[in-house]
Amino acid sequence: MEEEKYNFVKFYERSFRENWESPAVTDYGTDVTLTYGQLAINIEKLHILFNECGIKKNDKIAVMGKNNSNWVAVYLAAITYGAIIVPILQDFRANDAIHIINHSESKLLFISDINWEGIDLDQIPKVKAAISLNDWHPISLALDPKKINYEAIAQKFKEQHPDGYWAKDVHFDERPNSEVGSINYTSGTTGFSKGVITPLNALAGNVRYGIESGIAFKGSRFVTFLPLAHAYGCAFDFLSCLAAGGHTWLIGRTPSPKILLKAFAEVKPTVILSVPLILEKIYKKMIVPQIQKPPVSWVLKVPFLDEVVCSKIREQLVQAFGGEFSQMIIGGAPLNPEVEAFLHRIKFPVSVGYGMTECAPLICYTPINEGPRQFSCGRPLKGIMEVKILDPNSEGIGEVVVRGENTMAGYYKNPQVTKESFTKDGWLRTGDLGQLDEDGFLYIKGRCKTMLLGPSGQNIYPEEIEAKINNMPYVLESLVLQQEDNRLVALVCPDYNEVDASGLTSEQLGEAMEEARKQVNSELAAYEQIAMVRLYPHEFEKTPKKSIKRFLYTNMVQ
Repeated sequence: MEEEKYNFVKFYERSFRENWESPAVTDYGTDVTLTYGQLAINIEKLHILFNECGIKKNDKIAVMGKNNSNWVAVYLAAITYGAIIVPILQDFRANDAIHIINHSESKLLFISDINWEGIDLDQIPKVKAAISLNDWHPISLALDPKKINYEAIAQKFKEQHPDGYWAKDVHFDERPNSEVGSINYTSGTTGFSKGVITPLNALAGNVRYGIESGIAFKGSRFVTFLPLAHAYGCAFDFLSCLAAGGHTWLIGRTPSPKILLKAFAEVKPTVILSVPLILEKIYKKMIVPQIQKPPVSWVLKVPFLDEVVCSKIREQLVQAFGGEFSQMIIGGAPLNPEVEAFLHRIKFPVSVGYGMTECAPLICYTPINEGPRQFSCGRPLKGIMEVKILDPNSEGIGEVVVRGENTMAGYYKNPQVTKESFTKDGWLRTGDLGQLDEDGFLYIKGRCKTMLLGPSGQNIYPEEIEAKINNMPYVLESLVLQQEDNRLVALVCPDYNEVDASGLTSEQLGEAMEEARKQVNSELAAYEQIAMVRLYPHEFEKTPKKSIKRFLYTNMVQ
């Protein structure tokens, strides 16, 4: 009974039956909204298509394209059919997509028309058909086109369900949670993609927690702008939401803060999932100009009066995000400490979680009603995940290792890297440096691979220095790198909109960067000092979580 309650496939069988007439997904900015019943019908038609294509149990089905209702249908259809879904990030280049399709041995490919550009069926020989996510038309076929088209599938559906397809007809063959549900190819900050084998148990663990913690519930509303092909958005904006009977609005690409705030105002989400970059941009555009100008800057320094101002700022920010959300959950990367400190000061309902693709993704989190701790990413999920610090130093900092229900089964066709990723006693190495406090709250300090050594062997965490630099005027983002002579160099991308608005010349911008360097150095230890600032002409290349791909820039200051 317990097994059935938490069986991943049965989550959706129950939800489709119980929420048949309720809205499930909306393609934001269009008039396309599917009820749970309509989504279930699309899934049943896809099952027919899979059968016509000769797809067997545990065959791989790849999907690549922007967030939309068809993407959602393919994902759920693959898993409820007994296949393994291979989500491919829409930002991957054609060559990377081809590699993933071939490496995963995918038999079917669902892809947006724009992502198909640069791909040919001859380059992916094991794929039997490539089908458009835009409108279900076959883009390219190695099969009989008379059988694999929308009209033929619709006719088969009518033949199999002459009396229609209703809530009572929804039945998915149960799959043990031990089976593989997906293979997710990572896009990391320190290297290239690996295929993460995700058991259904890991997906179920995240969904179970999403529902039991109150993140998702019947009637909950989500605005989904994180890519569904990434574990964070997939687990909560999509999987938890639909398992609970919620409604998610799907935004195709990461929008500008202006468009995103418009969506929040219209949808009024009940919970907001975001990555730090989005919130930090909104904070910089909406809040910083207010708190830096008199008399607000003066009032914030006066006891009691500051509470009134903080309350007004909090209310303004809450209303900007729709006004009806219980909490904003930040994941994917650490939140800028200055931003986090201010949000805590004004009592804005924000909490920070911690996870990774290899845990589908959630490891730590503390709900807002349980008192998230400032600068912490929460405690391990009770009854689901365990966390410990491997070989801690005198400050208690060491590599974070984890184990539990959400943990991956390994990397697809990569036994050596799989072996290296686990300790001998079965703990997964995260590659992150962190420390645990006496109450079990986890604090992330940086990446093992990015930690630098000072002149006397001191540990330097570049992410902490970058957070200070990013708060300086005219700075959009930065990278702290180390030269061969051990001196630290800050690679800075200026905020050119702010520069232009201020009318700064190139020379004045250089002077501003030098002032920023001196200000940051005044807040750093001697071994952490920035020796120089170098300007970078455009934004750094990022992962879908909006973390900078650091490995692309490590040789730029040598």
